[in-house]
Amino acid sequence: MPVPFNETAREYSSLRDELEEAALRTMRSGWYVHGQEHAAFERELAEAVGVPHAVGVANGTDALELALRAVGAGPGSEVVTAGNAGGYAAAAARTIGAQPVIADIEPDTLLLDPASAAAACSTRTSAVVVTHLYGRAADVAALRAALPDGVPIVEDCAQSIGAWTTGGRCGSLGEAGTFSFYPTKNLGALGDGGAVTTSSDEVDQRLRALRQYGWTQRYVVGLAGGRNSRLDELQAAVLRVKLPHVAAWNARRREILVEYARAAEGTALRLLPPAAGDVGHLAVGRHPRRDELAQRLDDEGVATAVHYPVPDHRQVALGARVGPTGAGVVEQACADVISLPCFPLLTDAEVEAVCAAVRRAG
Repeated sequence: MPVPFNETAREYSSLRDELEEAALRTMRSGWYVHGQEHAAFERELAEAVGVPHAVGVANGTDALELALRAVGAGPGSEVVTAGNAGGYAAAAARTIGAQPVIADIEPDTLLLDPASAAAACSTRTSAVVVTHLYGRAADVAALRAALPDGVPIVEDCAQSIGAWTTGGRCGSLGEAGTFSFYPTKNLGALGDGGAVTTSSDEVDQRLRALRQYGWTQRYVVGLAGGRNSRLDELQAAVLRVKLPHVAAWNARRREILVEYARAAEGTALRLLPPAAGDVGHLAVGRHPRRDELAQRLDDEGVATAVHYPVPDHRQVALGARVGPTGAGVVEQACADVISLPCFPLLTDAEVEAVCAAVRRAG
């Protein structure tokens, strides 16, 4: 049975009437930027995350960049981040004129290692970005305890909406939390979209200025580093329809991960079942002969992907520097991770087809 890696049309079909009604309502309103849909979505997202403020922006990359600026990062400073998360945080740091510094990751979770992050900090460190990678909720409390006093934490929640730790939901644990609503995310728009969440009134005010040219009042640029970054009304309306479904979709993703982890037992594929607060954005395992496994699965009709194959410090254009503990775990993870299909509208038959292929090919 052919199994796609993702198929966003299934999600649209499952909510077609609601989505089309929301789109028509928005188009007929005559208000397409920063209107009622946008304001309502900001309120609803903030409530879902458990913070007083959510600020809609154009995409997840803008969310990272503006969040870094809002917590005080900028030219001449350093931003510490893990090196296995696709380069997004490092690219955002570069865009604002900061130096990305790569810390290592924990071998089991593949999330930022708090001790390595702390060792990578210097007197020029302006922020640490922690990515809740693959929908796995990072221990932000442990990271906070390890870091020097006063270093702001920016959470990259692009893959983790709805994930939580004992300290709270992802997006509520740092000085700012950034979200992407790219169509394949756990909460996906019908195009690009992003947001930043925060519990800080000051960070919220800075974000609202920075997303609109740095205006502190209309047509008055009072804050440097601003840009035009808006979440439009149509995407906000779509996201409002989808947001109430995220918990059920996340539960289905977790079910799929559990099945894959069981299927991988006794094979060379190491795939961890989800922890209590994880949301299963991606089903990522590790295999010593990844490319061979990918080919065998492809031969059986199962699509796979790699998230992510190139460490940030190997991306020449990013100019990232490796911290003092090195990035050995990052290097190995990028060489052996493989992603299996994991989206909530996979059928039971498709999930079983993946499991059977893993058992045969693993």
